[in-house]
Amino acid sequence: MAKTLTIFTPAYNRAHTIGRTYESLLRQTCNDFEWLVVDDGSSDNTEELVRGWIAENKIPIRYIKQKNQGMHGAHNTAYHNITTELNTCIDSDDYMPDDAVEKIVRLWKEKGSDKYGGIIGLDCTEDGKIIGTAFPEYLKETTLTGVYAAGGTGDKKQVYRTDVINSYPDYPIFEGEKYVGLAYKYILLDQDYKLLTINSPLVVVDYQQDGSSYNMYKQYWNNPKGFSFFRKTEMVYAPTLKRKFISCVHYVASSIISKDRNFLKESPKKFLTALAIPFGIAWYYRIKSKVESGAKMNFR
Repeated sequence: MAKTLTIFTPAYNRAHTIGRTYESLLRQTCNDFEWLVVDDGSSDNTEELVRGWIAENKIPIRYIKQKNQGMHGAHNTAYHNITTELNTCIDSDDYMPDDAVEKIVRLWKEKGSDKYGGIIGLDCTEDGKIIGTAFPEYLKETTLTGVYAAGGTGDKKQVYRTDVINSYPDYPIFEGEKYVGLAYKYILLDQDYKLLTINSPLVVVDYQQDGSSYNMYKQYWNNPKGFSFFRKTEMVYAPTLKRKFISCVHYVASSIISKDRNFLKESPKKFLTALAIPFGIAWYYRIKSKVESGAKMNFR
């Protein structure tokens, strides 16, 4: 019988953590899922581990190895290969609470419809503390953008309908870069669909010292085209003028890093971008200083 949910895990040299992800899937109280591991060019023994788990045959596992493209490239590959109705990403340094799949499948079977693009739940830390804010009890449906526009904070875990997420363009791949904000597709989906809310953690997160969240200044510096691309999307769809302006500031800084002299002409919000230039220059120098000093941006 076909499964309802694909849990996909992009992995890059995470052999030391991905076993925890696997063990959490073995503990799930509902087996209506399969696991897809996209190995993004690991040089450690990730492949050996996953192939060993496939041989154990305890849960359905598919394994794809590709040339390193970055997290967004791994997401592209995952989306192209998912055949279940729903999907969610669980990173290779994170894991799922034992009842997460059961809660996802139950909610979708009870309330899911073509009206919704999927489900949005909570993240928590290993001690069970919710990251940021939970949803108000009255809020039964929302968008990811709407969560933060209403004052919500902290990372949230989305479960998307596969046909819907695949109806939007792939994340672009920029030569020599390895980062495009995953929220690009999520923002586009927010314009057309709402998400059912579930006021429970669907993932336990463990931010790694070498993960993207801890090294965002370096990401800014090394992937300016990817950030510029995302900021152009954000400045169009951001729900407030303040957020649009902040996106313009970031866009200016990334354009300076990438030496893009046509950034003003390419901006979808030219006047606002022009106003943001002095602030973007200041942000560029802050990024440069932080990268040179090895500073890390802590998102906890």
